[in-house]
Amino acid sequence: MIRVALDVMGGDNAPVSNIRGAILATEADHRVFVKLVGNEELIREALKNEQYDATRITVINASEVIETGEPPVTAIQKKKDSSMVVGLKLLHDGEADAFVSAGSTGALLVGAQVVAGRLKSVKRSPLAVVIPTTKGKSVLIDGGANVDVRPENLLQFALMGSLYAKHVLKIDDPKVGLVNIGTEEEKGNDLTRDTYPLLKASDRLNFIGNAEARDIPFGVADVYVAEAFTGNIVLKMYEGVAKSLLYEIKGAIKSSFVSKIGGLLIKKSLKGLVKQFDSSEDGGAPMLGLNGLVVKAHGNSTEIQIKNGILQCIDFEECDFKSLVQEALS
Repeated sequence: MIRVALDVMGGDNAPVSNIRGAILATEADHRVFVKLVGNEELIREALKNEQYDATRITVINASEVIETGEPPVTAIQKKKDSSMVVGLKLLHDGEADAFVSAGSTGALLVGAQVVAGRLKSVKRSPLAVVIPTTKGKSVLIDGGANVDVRPENLLQFALMGSLYAKHVLKIDDPKVGLVNIGTEEEKGNDLTRDTYPLLKASDRLNFIGNAEARDIPFGVADVYVAEAFTGNIVLKMYEGVAKSLLYEIKGAIKSSFVSKIGGLLIKKSLKGLVKQFDSSEDGGAPMLGLNGLVVKAHGNSTEIQIKNGILQCIDFEECDFKSLVQEALS
């Protein structure tokens, strides 16, 4: 049994989509036990309209909500009874194995490190985002948590990202690339030039050198390492290009009678392509290196994305990811 605390009040579609996502997760896997954290009255009222296994879903009251526009540090400090802080405390106190939230990204990044806490050997906790490529899935780390970092931080990101790719995504001997403006070792800024030899010297990494942004969609590496500023720009550009291409493809198919006929012929293949680039398949990005697992779900998460965000916690628990990180970074 894995106990997942869910921030029911976080996200654009809260609380209904979050509650339904939790129910779907318990239906999908018998090992899941969900603690719904939020306004108890609202949650119980919503549950009246649902059919669910009451032995695997419980309600934890939290009277406050952290809104998206609030200053992260102030929100975490002042709203001690918010659904986010209460959920993170459950994780810290060992009453939950994982915490999932679609709420404020900034507040969650702060709260995860302040309330849940980092492992002793971890200097910074990065967001590990799964991205689709022509060869399958890769990990982009850091996707948005740490802008100002040192080379040793990027080395730790690479190690944690490699463990994630190997033990959760089941990629044998994952290739690690350093996101840079050129493939030559001397390219880049001071950070990337100083990080390169650290990654190259590590006997725990299958380091393949620098990776240019244009090569990322083709899966030249299984783990792409960057500080959060670069990583988040790559991620947002990635998402935008994927959406624009799918939009243009749909428009081209509908442009004439002949193209509509062609569209029908390739409909099955297009569905597979859309699914490959569908972010709901992963449900959210785990924040690595903490005392417990924290998953940042998309702010506009549907019930399917919440379900998948909860279910991905199982893989982390089964491989005892926290112990793997402690061993690698000790």
